[in-house]
Amino acid sequence: MFGIQNYTGFIVAAIILNLTPGIDTMYILTRSVSQGKKAGLVSVAGIMSGCIVHVLFAAFGLSLILSTSAMVFILVKWAGACYLIYLGIKTLFERNKSFKPSQLEYAAKDLIKIYKQGVITNVLNPKVGLFFLSFLPQFINPDNVNGPLPFLILGATFLATGTIWCLILTWSAALMTNTLRKNKTVGVVLQKLSGIVFVGFGVKLAFSGH
Repeated sequence: MFGIQNYTGFIVAAIILNLTPGIDTMYILTRSVSQGKKAGLVSVAGIMSGCIVHVLFAAFGLSLILSTSAMVFILVKWAGACYLIYLGIKTLFERNKSFKPSQLEYAAKDLIKIYKQGVITNVLNPKVGLFFLSFLPQFINPDNVNGPLPFLILGATFLATGTIWCLILTWSAALMTNTLRKNKTVGVVLQKLSGIVFVGFGVKLAFSGH
């Protein structure tokens, strides 16, 4: 159907892969734990928007640039690593807001900022693009004549399963830490831990291989 083969197997694989922790998952988790459900949900939207970009790149062949040009891959990887480290340092040193009840509801500009950070974090991770480029074709008929359509269908399926998992993760993490965030000391600790996590993943991305 539409040049796709073993679609059921793809769904199973997509679910398993989405359950595997990574930079995107940790970004969503740290936002949910340190800033609450609303920040977590906006983070999910940002990450998934970034994934849509990668799916479109894979569908229309633009991700091939990442796999064939070492220079482009390295530049994108280091840009992503530097951004994560910047995000971590900024989180470490910014004034904590999570413990103040009057500030638990974020202004639209704050949510937009969190959304943009999610998009950038995902788009600047070249491994996401290479993942879609290498994973999706395994479930596409070699004789496919439907152009980018099977890539788009499989990509949408992968994003759907990923979104469901991330929403569950966000809701659970925010619910379990709701009381903790209202405590000034714990709120500060959660914020600092979030910053450390971002810096750690930035360093990991910087020194990871192709």
